Amino acid sequence: MLLEQIAKPSDIQAFSMQQLLDLCTEIRQAILFRSSLDGGHVGSNLGVVELTVALHRVFHAPQDCILFDVSHQTYAHKMLTGRAAAFLDAERFCEASGFANPFESEYDAFVMGHTSTSISLACGFALARAQRGSSENIVVVIGDGSLSGGMAFEGLDHLAELGVGVLVIVNDNNWSIAENHGGIYRNLAELRRTQGTASHNIFEVLGFEYHYLEAGNNLELLMSSLACYRDLDHPVVLHVHTLKGCGFARAEADPEAWHHPGVFELLKGECGFEQADGVCNLALGTGQTPQTPQTYADISADILLKRMKQDPLLVSVSAATPYLLGFSPEKRSQAGTQFVDVGIAEQHAVSFVTALAAAGARPVLGIYSVFLQRAYDQLWHDMCLNNAPVTLVVCGCSVYGSHDATHLGFFDIPLLAGLPNLTYLAPVCCEEYEAMLAWAIAYTGGPVAIRMPGQGIISRPDLAPASNMSFADPRYQVVRKGSRVAILGLGSFFELGESVAGALAKHNLYATVVNPRFALGVDAQTLHELAASHELIITLEDGVLEGGWGEQLARELGTSGVGVKCYGFKKSYPDRFDTEAFLYEQGLTVKQISEDVLHYFGM
Repeated sequence: MLLEQIAKPSDIQAFSMQQLLDLCTEIRQAILFRSSLDGGHVGSNLGVVELTVALHRVFHAPQDCILFDVSHQTYAHKMLTGRAAAFLDAERFCEASGFANPFESEYDAFVMGHTSTSISLACGFALARAQRGSSENIVVVIGDGSLSGGMAFEGLDHLAELGVGVLVIVNDNNWSIAENHGGIYRNLAELRRTQGTASHNIFEVLGFEYHYLEAGNNLELLMSSLACYRDLDHPVVLHVHTLKGCGFARAEADPEAWHHPGVFELLKGECGFEQADGVCNLALGTGQTPQTPQTYADISADILLKRMKQDPLLVSVSAATPYLLGFSPEKRSQAGTQFVDVGIAEQHAVSFVTALAAAGARPVLGIYSVFLQRAYDQLWHDMCLNNAPVTLVVCGCSVYGSHDATHLGFFDIPLLAGLPNLTYLAPVCCEEYEAMLAWAIAYTGGPVAIRMPGQGIISRPDLAPASNMSFADPRYQVVRKGSRVAILGLGSFFELGESVAGALAKHNLYATVVNPRFALGVDAQTLHELAASHELIITLEDGVLEGGWGEQLARELGTSGVGVKCYGFKKSYPDRFDTEAFLYEQGLTVKQISEDVLHYFGM
């Protein structure tokens, strides 16, 4: 196998053209092998195999700097830089993450995982290069919708002014996660249609030299083209048209579903897997993607579509992630103009929904917690300062979400805690989630965020709010009355609190169990009643402790005399962790917490 012969990119310099083509086939098979067993970004990586091989044939990393925007499409790059075993051997998957990381390899220039940052990084590298008088090449690969991010425009604008030698490769595969949105993509489509000769060209207007290559999956043409752009003394945009999912029929046919499909099975014969053991000892199956259970996203779409029929002013908004609220292509079609995807543009999305609300519409924005960080100023200055009645559904804010350091979502409560006027709700179950979403849509008193539960759907009719319940002011739900110790488990950690109470009951210590429901704000009356009748109050949160929810309660109880123990996560960037091992390290298992309580009481 050719891949097993590559320890560094220079190893492919001696390969013949046929060997390079065979190498591309092996890379595709390795991408599919690992992704089928471990999940991953399939379509984007399959689409840049030839481009990545050509880059490493023409340029000389790590002396030359190659920056992949987002870096979700770096699987081929990793295989060509000494990490192929992490894609060929299931026991070694852990040796390479799904994103660039210089702590993993010197061939990764930067820790990356978020969109639209690469051109700005290239500007910094280019200016530093000029200051030290060196001459290395700097190459950016940006695509998959990243040009819709405002930071990409800022980087292009500055790079044009700097006028330094940087090659910006626009990897144009016609797609973001779903379809592309925004005027720039209409311009890219016109450039594709005219083979790069359209009179309106955003890159030339900015001052870039521009070139177009239609055959973005033709290795030989890519190598000959890239060879023209070494040792540049000015910025150049090379617009390359690639095929998302190239070489894998199912991904080519449905690019949205195969952007990041989770685990799946491969059929014998797909992408060169002809024998039962496959090139990577692959266990071939039926070719079917496993059926997934209903999710909170499905519930969201059902609720919103039903209400849209009754209220034409209800609008669901996405920042290139329509699946967060369950808006599949079919459901987007059903919603019509009441569904809007603004592209990868979270800052714009927050200001956009703020104005929608101010104009009398009822906007609901579904957004990942980790990407909401990019819109902090808009949350502060536009939405909360104007007290706009926007509904935010914050997703992925849990230890049960992404485990990559670049995509940790459990920093949301400290992020939002300092914002005036914001209500932040933390449902435990689907009954609470449905009630909170319905209330938030109707509420006109200010912005409401809902922390979508991190685990699968939980049904708890006993926790269902009363049909007329308002969430305008924090009110806790005392689910079970006990004595001495009260356990308040927020959202996804409520059932952890119940389990701790069960463990304590075995020692004849019967805890009060409380469902707080509110991630921001304090139900002072209930809290002080608990303090007056208990010796210890415990808070459990699926998030970072410092600046988090538990600290709000501890501050309120500071002079009450009751003991308070807050449980959550230490401030850090854990990477690719095992959930149960991480919880153990944080002292958040049932056994650890219950032992702490028993020790507190000398039991």
